[in-house]
Amino acid sequence: MSGDIWPGGCRLALSLVVNVEEGAELTVADGDRGPDPVDELGVALRRPVRNYGNESNYRYGLARGAPRILDLLARHGMSATFAAAALSLERSPELARRIAADGHEACAHGWRWVHQHRMDEAEERDFITRAARSIEETVGERPVGWLSRYLQTANTRRLLGEAGFLYHMDDYSDDQPFWDTHSAAPILIMPYAIDSNDMKMWVAPAYTPEQWYRYAVDSFDLLYREGQREPRMMSLGLHLRIIGRPGRFVWLERFLEHVRRHKHVWVARRADIARHWAGLYPPPGQAGGR
Repeated sequence: MSGDIWPGGCRLALSLVVNVEEGAELTVADGDRGPDPVDELGVALRRPVRNYGNESNYRYGLARGAPRILDLLARHGMSATFAAAALSLERSPELARRIAADGHEACAHGWRWVHQHRMDEAEERDFITRAARSIEETVGERPVGWLSRYLQTANTRRLLGEAGFLYHMDDYSDDQPFWDTHSAAPILIMPYAIDSNDMKMWVAPAYTPEQWYRYAVDSFDLLYREGQREPRMMSLGLHLRIIGRPGRFVWLERFLEHVRRHKHVWVARRADIARHWAGLYPPPGQAGGR
């Protein structure tokens, strides 16, 4: 397997993943038992009271973070995958329209931004179906990829395959796609990356935006070099309410400028990377599969 399998002989496929969770998080306002614990303020409330400060932080992602990120991608002519909780797009139809109009991909990040690992098979099947239908309505195209909120069940990949999904993201085991053929409907695993995710700047407040940028650049540079010998894919996970803040956003700008200084990089939606890979390397047992 040579390193120039990507279109145009590129060495590296870069996948920018913008998570859209705002508006779909846990909140007492929606009848949940408590507010979402993922909070930059570091206040994990276990009582059924509204965390108005954290709610406003999530709203910032929609009001300011989203347009900043979308405008930056447009300036660079880059396509991204927006891993969206379906309810977020239902409640922010203007964002859904912009994602579609700019040619980005909407990947399913659940119907709501909640854990699915406690769901039984019927509940999880309904959760997947509801998310897919919702995103198809808001964006105009049915999602082909899935990202859970951290955890999955033993049934997840089988249910995704049965529902017609092409790829699954809940994996961190490689720097290139691979097939999971344990179910009747094979599904392509498109590994994600936690180590370079901007969420690190929330969970580790001492981790500065400049350190995050340096880590992303180092990851890119190594994968770019390795891509001369064998296929490499890099994932960079972003969040509207995190990287969309001015003091962090400038470092995303610098990272994309670094990427632009390299000729042999294919910045692409995960759906396009997945389809390209599947065309070259079908599932084992199928025509041309290995």
